[in-house]
Amino acid sequence: MNKIISKEKLNESVARITVDAPVIARAAKAGQFVIVIPKANAERIPLTIADHDPAKGTISIIFQIVGATTAVLNSLRVGEEIAHLLGPLGMPSHVAKFGAVVVIGGGVGNKDLLIFREELGVQSSELRVTTDDGSCGRQGFVSDELKDFIASGKKIDLVVAVGPVPMMKVCCDVTKPHGIKTVISLNPLMLDATGMCGVCRVTVGGEVKLGCVDGPEFDGHQVDFAELANRLKMYKDVEKQAYEHVCGLRVGSRSMAEKKQRLHMNERPVAERIRDFEEVPLGYTVEEAIGEAKRCLQCRDPKCVAGCPVEVDIPGFLEFVAAGDFESAVKKIKETNSLPAICGRVCPQEDQCELKCILGIKGASVAIGNLERFVADWDREQKAESGKPQQEPRRSVAGSRIAIVGSGPAGLTCAGDLARLGYQVTIFESLHVTGGVLSYGIPEFRLPKKIVNLEIDYVKSLGVEIRPDVLIGNTYSLAELLREYKAVFIGSGAGAPKFMNIPGENLEGVYSANEYLFRVNMMKAWQFPACLTPVKIGKRVAVVGGGNVAMDAARVSLRLGAEEVYIIYRRTAAEMPARQEELKRAEAEGIIFKYLTLPVKYLARDGWVSEVECLRMELGEPDASGRRRPVEIPHSEFRIQVDSAVVAIGNSPNPLIQKRTPALKTEKWGGIIVTADQLTSLPGVYAGGDIVRGAATVISAMGDGKKAARAIDAFLNR
Repeated sequence: MNKIISKEKLNESVARITVDAPVIARAAKAGQFVIVIPKANAERIPLTIADHDPAKGTISIIFQIVGATTAVLNSLRVGEEIAHLLGPLGMPSHVAKFGAVVVIGGGVGNKDLLIFREELGVQSSELRVTTDDGSCGRQGFVSDELKDFIASGKKIDLVVAVGPVPMMKVCCDVTKPHGIKTVISLNPLMLDATGMCGVCRVTVGGEVKLGCVDGPEFDGHQVDFAELANRLKMYKDVEKQAYEHVCGLRVGSRSMAEKKQRLHMNERPVAERIRDFEEVPLGYTVEEAIGEAKRCLQCRDPKCVAGCPVEVDIPGFLEFVAAGDFESAVKKIKETNSLPAICGRVCPQEDQCELKCILGIKGASVAIGNLERFVADWDREQKAESGKPQQEPRRSVAGSRIAIVGSGPAGLTCAGDLARLGYQVTIFESLHVTGGVLSYGIPEFRLPKKIVNLEIDYVKSLGVEIRPDVLIGNTYSLAELLREYKAVFIGSGAGAPKFMNIPGENLEGVYSANEYLFRVNMMKAWQFPACLTPVKIGKRVAVVGGGNVAMDAARVSLRLGAEEVYIIYRRTAAEMPARQEELKRAEAEGIIFKYLTLPVKYLARDGWVSEVECLRMELGEPDASGRRRPVEIPHSEFRIQVDSAVVAIGNSPNPLIQKRTPALKTEKWGGIIVTADQLTSLPGVYAGGDIVRGAATVISAMGDGKKAARAIDAFLNR
């Protein structure tokens, strides 16, 4: 897949390639684009689909070599494959009989840079050419021709302008006084391009829109061009560094260096760990694990199991650990949990299984999560095959193929459970890397990606097929999936970032937590320029929020070289939703906590954020969450100097599938409505995880996936 069929040099800096991409070619429409990752560790870049041939299964891409990743793309030869290709993306162009249409393209200086002159002439009633130096056509700018065209009195029903931002802005300035509708196609900064990270946000008509899902075409008279131009400059200086690095095309990866009181795990020293992205907790030794497991009372009515969303037989596996039989402990856990190494690291056991432990009620609970991690790590280190559960005999269900949307914890769990029942399961993942939030959201020092990849490999070993670079809603609709699969589970997550909608939030240097962590965790910006995706933070970073994501963003900032990192939170530590162990680690690492503080405005210097204006708060009466409501203290404004800011106040469900599937019933806030067994309003379509709950925990998403698998099995065996 993604093999380059042909390549043509259109001028000294522009090339056209034709790629074998039958799925994208079948679904593509005019105006849409694709995300391209030409080689490992290159950036995700958006490129317009210049042409597509559904019969041949090909798409054509035209690109200008302006930076590191386009240089890498240009280095590929006919017969080589593009590493990852996702699409079609964006809203298609609105095609209709508008009347007299003026189409404007720009961005060239002389005749040697002109492309498609003959092709455009054939399609146009009249073709006018301008060049900066007058070497072809009129000397001047495309806007000069537009002014003359309007002055001539000829009727114009629509202007479509595509090119550099300054050119499109000038065209809009020319047409606006005359009331001529003007459509422009934007190419803002993009990262995931599925509506998840928020980096492509642009203000249109006073509202923040996303270029990837609301665009790329917008009413040019409504676009805030000044803001757009500033955001496009955000990585200009470091992009030069990436381009210099890739000269010679040295694109590669860099390997990372790996009845008594409860026994806590040892951790790496603070001074050492804040300098790298290696894991902080060190895990138990064999002796420590056996000793801790022996604390379990082996209750006749174990409350801990009821507190586990994936129903692990906790006393059963702890009994094996206490006896030193780790192989049997692995088998016991994997009867119901396909991702134990992940759960042992990021599951909030203190609020679930450990909360209900009898020893916990009386004092200190058994360290169930730490022991689950130990068993999974032992299994990995021993390379034991014995932990793989036996597949049940395949059911005689006609057409027993099942589609899973999203390879996060909900999708992986649902897929693993169904595969163990004998179903043929395919997971469709929109990104180029599997794992969902496990890969893009959680840093290496908390959840190493080698752990995630090994857990995913285990799910694949059960017979699950995973197809990356497929965006359900665009590449395939739900209706198309249901024609090929007997049931569908949607686990596409809560990937749309929330913002506070305060002044200055769209300044350069203000990140959504999704964008920030996506750049660092999935695209490995911490290895820049060896990996070409950059991130810019400066020496002072403010993180807004109080959850685990805020802790992650703050601790990442330290490891990226920040000298002062603030967490700004409007309540106190007692109300903070972050796990206590993550809060303690952040405090130990020197994160500065600004409690009872509310950001109200970002201020800039030369377009880049330089200060956060805040109000002091006090706690009032409890609100609906049971926590005391923060109340503003009048006239308490103060400012914090920063070089960058990260907004980590939560996410909304990814809206793409809902937008493309009107019959799918949703909550007002965007979540998919499901029954108790995860069934949506569409027969045969189930959903779970953050797409249903909003931003929640990994283990709750896994619990939804498990319930859905059970319901799908019952549905197909009625």
